Amino acid sequence: MSLVSANKTETNTYTIEIAVSAEDFKAAVQQAYLKNRKNIQIPGFRKGKAPKQMIEKLYGENFFYEEALEEIFPKEIEAAYDEAKIEPVDQPKDLDVKTMNVEEGLNFTVKVTVKPEITLKAYKGLEAEKADSTVTAEEIDTEINYMLDRGARLVDVEGRAVENGDITVIDFEGFVDGVAFEGGKAEKYNLTIGDGQFIPGFEDQIIGHNIGEEFDINVTFPENYAEELASKDAVFKIKLHEIKTKEMPELDDEFAKDQDYDTVDEMKKGIESDMLARKQEAAQNAFEDAVIEALCANVEGEIPEVMFDNKAEENVNNFAQRVQQQGIDLDTYLMYMGMDKEGFKASMKERAVNDVKLDLAIEKIIEAEGIKAEEAAVEEEYSKMAEQYGLDVEKIKTIVPAGMVEMELNRQAAIKVVLDSAVATAPKAE
Repeated sequence: MSLVSANKTETNTYTIEIAVSAEDFKAAVQQAYLKNRKNIQIPGFRKGKAPKQMIEKLYGENFFYEEALEEIFPKEIEAAYDEAKIEPVDQPKDLDVKTMNVEEGLNFTVKVTVKPEITLKAYKGLEAEKADSTVTAEEIDTEINYMLDRGARLVDVEGRAVENGDITVIDFEGFVDGVAFEGGKAEKYNLTIGDGQFIPGFEDQIIGHNIGEEFDINVTFPENYAEELASKDAVFKIKLHEIKTKEMPELDDEFAKDQDYDTVDEMKKGIESDMLARKQEAAQNAFEDAVIEALCANVEGEIPEVMFDNKAEENVNNFAQRVQQQGIDLDTYLMYMGMDKEGFKASMKERAVNDVKLDLAIEKIIEAEGIKAEEAAVEEEYSKMAEQYGLDVEKIKTIVPAGMVEMELNRQAAIKVVLDSAVATAPKAE
């Protein structure tokens, strides 16, 4: 192979000219013949036994040229990339064959889109808002009330009518214009009054009724309800079977012991500590996400659209593999989530823009900081992976190349440089 030239003809586009000697092209033609002769039948010869010269005489001397080109092209183009020191981000296109015969050899040009040269305005000292992680007394009380509610037991109510907050057990059937409608009937249904489970006005009209009563409720379906019922007046026939209420446990040391604390004060301190840790983690994660977003915003340069398309496709495939591991295909998952495939792909394209910018930024940081994972760090990472997957270290090394491990460690180190130098600011007042 001989790289004749590699010229930048457009932004992020090179035109490469490659020349293959007559000898090498002739060898490729011979390979094409050997590969295809078993499928060629010529009168007077057994199938697969016809000489190359006879085939070319019958079908033309260039009969194997296209196959030879396909055979020789991949390794020739890869060698050209290495020699020209360019990094493609897409398949070569616009193939133009200038010469192709066994006397003169092969000469062709292709266009290739390459990784862009970008400028990274800044990557240290980036500012981002960080939320306050203070835990308030009100938040602690809310959590305690939730714990009390979770520990409550239901007790039957006798001798009084339904009140707001009660749990009722009812039969109901709905009618529009005197006709029962689908989905409007249930028996022994548990309905908490005041939770807003049903359409407006339904629960309010149960208040004041007693066990054993049968009565009607008049409601109007909202405008944004299912089309067949939207804005229509309906009558529900109700039978009230039971009334229950929650009996809350006492907030005392005995309750605290049930929650694995010795006293109420210890429980409150424990709740505060747990909530503080969760809020701090959430605030830190949000802060780091904002810093990375700021880093991506500092990437300047004309990035080929194909890089965003390829990354979006990669993201879609990775997501599809993850849901497949849960035993569901992507189309079914999207149907359950109420999403269409085009909308899903569009969302992945939006994410891909920052993914590509982040990759380009990290490459710049690794170069600027002279980051290179040491051999000992690579070996340590192999040991972690072996422990995680329950495999021998040497087996892991046959699955994951050392270069890939080193690349990931370099990436982590570059991101650490950005995050360690980032500056947290107070959230702007709303």
